[in-house]
Amino acid sequence: MDVSVVVPVFEEAESLPILHEEIGRALAPLGREYEIIFVDDGSRDDSWAVIRDLAARDAHVRGIRFRRNFGKAAALTAGFRAARGRYVITLDADLQDDPAEIPRFLEMLEAGWDVVSGWKYPRRDPWTKRWPSKLFNWATRTVTGVHLHDFNCGFKGYRQQVVREVRIYGMLYRYIAVLAHWRGFRVTEIKVHHRPRRFGRSKFGVSRFAVGFFDLITVLFLTQYTWRPLHLFGSLGLASLGLGVLINAYLTVLWFTGHRPIGNRPLLMLGVLLMIIGVQFISFGLLGEMIAHISPREDEYAIRETVNDAIGSDD
Repeated sequence: MDVSVVVPVFEEAESLPILHEEIGRALAPLGREYEIIFVDDGSRDDSWAVIRDLAARDAHVRGIRFRRNFGKAAALTAGFRAARGRYVITLDADLQDDPAEIPRFLEMLEAGWDVVSGWKYPRRDPWTKRWPSKLFNWATRTVTGVHLHDFNCGFKGYRQQVVREVRIYGMLYRYIAVLAHWRGFRVTEIKVHHRPRRFGRSKFGVSRFAVGFFDLITVLFLTQYTWRPLHLFGSLGLASLGLGVLINAYLTVLWFTGHRPIGNRPLLMLGVLLMIIGVQFISFGLLGEMIAHISPREDEYAIRETVNDAIGSDD
């Protein structure tokens, strides 16, 4: 199998026949062996009936149905596990992603990139989604150092090795490119045609941006501090402890120079509080280091390729 197209589906029955036809129209002329994997994430409409009908008429179509709605990350994970292609393309089922762009993703993957992320340009969404998304993307670029314009775009291309190695859960599907980059995979992006929604309405509300902020902190910790938690908590602890020491040293000087009393000053309480918080942060970091030391570790490296069976066989 050359190409696997993974499509998470949640109540998009009207869009699926059109999307299936467009994907086939984009891939058939390329002469590649391909499959389309629709993952029904607990839809309450006729989405599964449509998927079964498409599978009955087209051998390229495969379907997975969840017992209930588990979320997009779970749908992508199930699709990745089922995918048999050398290259895996993901896109949303709402027809806003244009399947005609798929050959461009494949060209970039064959040129040597491991992850190709779509950049919806120009984006055909209301400003209430565009401007918060701009802020979210800026924050993600700043924190992670991965310079993409549209982390949340569901239109992406991967080599098979990427979807096998990178694990996602919760809302971390937005950060697949970041997690892949941290594993040493080569990540790039291309501008893709974005279309207005034709049927229904978006399934994501404003709350996803608040959730995205917490997930960003999670990704930062997972990629940089998983095996060295003291570097994170220790830095915060030293900053707090140091500031508290400076405040209390200042008050001590005042006391020795005759500026008494200092016991009723709010600044004294602040200094003591900062010192206590600093000690607690450092203690958290040390406990984290102890847990990391005794926990089973994954490999802290990722091999791209070998020559002459350099690492030996599993036999």
